Amino acid sequence: MKKGCFLAVFIALGGVYLAQAQEILTAGRYLDQVSEKYAAIKTYIAHINIQSGGTQMSGAVYAMMPNFLRIEFTYPAGQVITYDGENLMVFLPGERAILNQTAGTQGGAGIATARGLNILRRNYVPAFVVGPSPVPIDPGSSEMVVKLKLARRSNSEGFTEIILDIAPDTQLIRRITGKTITDITVRFDFSGVSLNTGIPERLFVFEAPPASNMYNNFLLRGAD
Repeated sequence: MKKGCFLAVFIALGGVYLAQAQEILTAGRYLDQVSEKYAAIKTYIAHINIQSGGTQMSGAVYAMMPNFLRIEFTYPAGQVITYDGENLMVFLPGERAILNQTAGTQGGAGIATARGLNILRRNYVPAFVVGPSPVPIDPGSSEMVVKLKLARRSNSEGFTEIILDIAPDTQLIRRITGKTITDITVRFDFSGVSLNTGIPERLFVFEAPPASNMYNNFLLRGAD
């Protein structure tokens, strides 16, 4: 009886331990949850700030899943980037130049989309920077985020590491910080996010201003 009692207690404790273990949230599972969140998004509008080394840019980003993207910059004023699922176009108003690149449907609409997150899941290994609990986005800040650190699986990736700062209540990406192979830090900040509002598809078709110079396939083919 004593042995039977001991065995029953051991099994019960083992069951409790197993249940607790199953509740542990891993970084990989958390990234899956964020990806599932973005997979349900149809349209996305936000204010974006970009810092790359000493360069700063800001504007509004519009995305329609799975592939459409438009960024209208207020700084530098008038610059526009569009992606319509096949063609990437960059308008540089100062040079009256349009850079056009046929990217194909595999180009995606950037990291902060379901497609971009799926690429990250394949090519990077996630880990919590501190843990699954929210921490300040910056030292001393009252804004709390969950921080994920992504380490590349191979040397072929352009970023050696990526930090995702994720809003804990919405599971939307608040900030993306990447370090390039040349040790340059690139940061994307997203704010004022609006989801699943009406965006006309024609917004993603770039209308070239008169007398603009077109430069086709400006990206190196080997950079894919």
